[in-house]
Amino acid sequence: MARPASNADASLTLIDGFSLEMTGKDVPSLMEAKDRIPAGTRINVTFLGNEDLEMRVAASAAVREHGFVPVPHLSARRLKSQAELEEFLGRLQEVGASEHVFTVGGDPATPEGPYEDSLSLITSGVLQRYGVREVGIGGYPEGHPDIGKDTLSGAVRDKAAALKEQGLDAVVITQFAFDIDPVVAWIDTVRQAGIDAPIRVGTPGPAGIKRLLGFARRFGVGANAMIVKKYGFSLTNLMGEAGPDRFVDDLAATLAERTPGTGLNHPDKPGEVGLHFYTFGGLGATADWATRFATERSTQGSAQRSAGDPADRG
Repeated sequence: MARPASNADASLTLIDGFSLEMTGKDVPSLMEAKDRIPAGTRINVTFLGNEDLEMRVAASAAVREHGFVPVPHLSARRLKSQAELEEFLGRLQEVGASEHVFTVGGDPATPEGPYEDSLSLITSGVLQRYGVREVGIGGYPEGHPDIGKDTLSGAVRDKAAALKEQGLDAVVITQFAFDIDPVVAWIDTVRQAGIDAPIRVGTPGPAGIKRLLGFARRFGVGANAMIVKKYGFSLTNLMGEAGPDRFVDDLAATLAERTPGTGLNHPDKPGEVGLHFYTFGGLGATADWATRFATERSTQGSAQRSAGDPADRG
């Protein structure tokens, strides 16, 4: 059930400027939802094994043509050669979609080409030649099913350092989670390591509960009865949908409490934090949810400010 935010203004700050994710096959969904997505929204375009270069480029071009910022993914282990990487980047540059990219290691157990991981893409020197200015890197607050915790921590540090050395901006986008506690602890660890890049916390847009649980199992995301109840649904009723209302409200309030009087995006800690929505239930459903959420929190924020200020109550 819906519940009021404990700090509606913090929730509004956190959701402002959210980013979305789509696949190369989602162009029709983008066309259907484009008028409900805020202009200038960053939209990541995934690099899946069952899609080809033409689909990825076409999707990135469609994102830009409709007033959004394309963030195409580069999957290191799926790239068969430097020539393939350069062909992809060159095509992206032709359609004005190469300034922002997101690098990820990828699924293959054995690299299909010369790139072992996303760090090898970053240090290749190829990205800058095609107009890349900002590079996204992955963060895993709950770990990764196939990569050790220490390895993950070192990888974030190494990639952030390499990007700084090469004069490229960085942004960290996390795997989605249902529980804010590991997310907040992970943000602390990242900041304590001296990484000051903006963080976009991943969370699912509204989607069917069975679908959410399927993705959670696939990506090693904690989803036991206690965690999902905290998120807003029960494992005893899998027929409905769940949205991230509670997750966003609780994360926003917790981050705001950690920097009292300074606002959410204080330059010290927790630093610049935003949201990245995995659109498991569709781009349109996520855009509609975000509009409704922002409207409700704006109303709640006005009421909370009035209740807290005797002058506002007359």
